[in-house]
Amino acid sequence: MNDTPTSVRLDIWLWRARFFKTRALSAKMCESGHVRLERFGAVSRIEKASHAVKPGDRLIFALGTRLIDLEILDMGERRGPAPEAQALYSLRPEPAKPTD
Repeated sequence: MNDTPTSVRLDIWLWRARFFKTRALSAKMCESGHVRLERFGAVSRIEKASHAVKPGDRLIFALGTRLIDLEILDMGERRGPAPEAQALYSLRPEPAKPTD
């Protein structure tokens, strides 16, 4: 029997996926309104750390000078080492830049 949850709080998922060093930093990012969630083609701004995310959801947010665009693949059960965290998501390719 698989005990992996089907959804988890956004702040916990971002922390487990190692985008933030602490859960408090993750929650602060969520509550700032800078995280976008795409589900079934509809994009919405997330303003609560408690918002539930699940596999198949797409997240878009800025981290430093990088724009992170990813698809959630798994919820994970803990904050594990980097290879375990990287298995939780798939980065989406950046759109091609037009050439002059």
